[in-house]
Amino acid sequence: MTTKTTDSHEPETLDRIVIRFAGDSGDGMQLTGDRFTDVSAAFGNDLATLPNFPAEIRAPAGTIAGVSSFQVHISDHDIVTPGDVPNVLVAMNPAALKANIGDLPVGGTLIVNEDAFGEKNLAKVGYESNPVEDGSLTAYKIIQVPMTSITLEACKELGVKPRDAERSKNLFALGLISWMYTRPSKQTIDWIEQKFAAKPMVRDANIAAYKAGYHFGETAELFDHPFEIAPAVDLAPGRYRNINGNLATAYGLIAASQTSKLPMVYASYPITPASDILHELSNRKNFGIRTLQAEDEIAAVGVAIGAAFAGALGVTATSGPGLDLKSEGIGLAISLELPLIIVDVQRGGPSTGLPTKTEQSDLMLAMYGRHGEAPLPIVCASSPSRCFDAAYEAVRIAVKYRTPVILLTDGYLANGSEPWRLPDVDELADLTVHFADAPNHGDEFWPYLRDPETLARPWAIPGTPGLQHRVGGLEKQDGTGNVNYDPDNHDFMVRIRAEKIARIANDIPPVPVDGEDGARVLVLGWGSTWGSITAGVRRVRARGKPVAHAELTHLNPFPANLGEVVAAYDRVLVPEMNLGQLSKLVRAEYLVDAESLTTVHGVPFRAAEIEAKILEMIDG
Repeated sequence: MTTKTTDSHEPETLDRIVIRFAGDSGDGMQLTGDRFTDVSAAFGNDLATLPNFPAEIRAPAGTIAGVSSFQVHISDHDIVTPGDVPNVLVAMNPAALKANIGDLPVGGTLIVNEDAFGEKNLAKVGYESNPVEDGSLTAYKIIQVPMTSITLEACKELGVKPRDAERSKNLFALGLISWMYTRPSKQTIDWIEQKFAAKPMVRDANIAAYKAGYHFGETAELFDHPFEIAPAVDLAPGRYRNINGNLATAYGLIAASQTSKLPMVYASYPITPASDILHELSNRKNFGIRTLQAEDEIAAVGVAIGAAFAGALGVTATSGPGLDLKSEGIGLAISLELPLIIVDVQRGGPSTGLPTKTEQSDLMLAMYGRHGEAPLPIVCASSPSRCFDAAYEAVRIAVKYRTPVILLTDGYLANGSEPWRLPDVDELADLTVHFADAPNHGDEFWPYLRDPETLARPWAIPGTPGLQHRVGGLEKQDGTGNVNYDPDNHDFMVRIRAEKIARIANDIPPVPVDGEDGARVLVLGWGSTWGSITAGVRRVRARGKPVAHAELTHLNPFPANLGEVVAAYDRVLVPEMNLGQLSKLVRAEYLVDAESLTTVHGVPFRAAEIEAKILEMIDG
């Protein structure tokens, strides 16, 4: 972080800042962070966020298990991560302080709600004395603010009950940080008025708390001056909005439905962190989208398969445990050779695991998690905004090759946000589908008479005159689709289905390599590690050391040039939020000594971790 000094009456200019709001899960930290993010996006900053919240619906108040946090990185230049560590930590109670203080670097700013640091709350988390006052935090710049009491005072004249007024203290914190970093107030106040229009007392309390926080920053002598981060100047021209990965995925599916002219049927069972896709699509009936909350994961995939059979775009989404349950249905869709989109928003496992924490541990499940020889294409997204492109690409492959496709995102992408440049809809790839409308084998219709280029079978809508055909889960005869148990036919059908997926490698771009002359180390990534890898690579290059970087979007089949790429470097590093799943696949496929860097902490890599590993490999 660099600064531009100024006199005490003017804002100090920073090129970036990382702020973490932390409090009890009932303190509204996600809302606070989200509002600060949206205002910063509208202001024109580049940004990236990292929401982090407990899996428990309501952990005991004041305990570490119940701490919720939201980290946002804003800058005046291109950034790719939510920041390794915060420069500013806002701690609403002792639990939030204890859970997060280890991440605040020496010299960082600590803002605490001093009203919450009573003996009872301190004892809940094992503090024998108040760390804010006992000298144990002298390494930080500490700012104590009586957020609760000022909020209560600001709301007193409104007739709000004290308990209800106290709930607005997160808006006080938002107002204070908005003043500190010169965020405009109008957008936040307009949002409060709109959101709580039906609850005037709640609306007025939140506005009063926000203004009290903002004015406290202006008038208190605790702060020398505010700071400012100018709008980013190196973003490509265009119209932008702030977007998270689940919303971008939903928009990508909508766009694909529109350009393919296929009505979308979206069926899913609620599961964290994928549920917001259902929530968003259920509000988009104006695009001809039908949504269904099924009774379980098996029913959801069954409905989506039925929709595909009927000529619609069948989509279902889930997380790891749900993908387990859908596996038999996905095998049926592979046998039927119907387009089907399965979105897997990965989370920590196994079993129920870590529902609100991120992981990349479903790659092997997506690749092999079905009985029999049942390959299917796998596409992944590398950032929240790129979930749009990945969803669109998944649909393109599915409808062109008549196959289920698994789209891998994860909890970090789903909930994290960044600026998204709205695409020109006229430039989106044409996904128009041509349904079978006449017999294709004399006077008969053969459902498995394949396109010689793609090996895709024809897609006939049930009820089309003269195109009656048989499909099902039993092995079929090549061409006719009749049930067939002949060994040679089964061997042929297994191999032809595999060949169809393999041919997709000729229809996807070669993996691009961001390389430098003299680089001996290649960092190969997939999915949400892209941001941390990119930041780590930039740091290494800033030290004057060459390193190459390649990022995969297509995981099955791999791009046709991947073998040549990995063979061109002395060492290949594969960072993953699992125990080395892609590295195993690359080793098996290309016989290269791909080295793993792994984490399963439920949070993304820090760029510093990847930087350190790259330097070790270069210098080793």
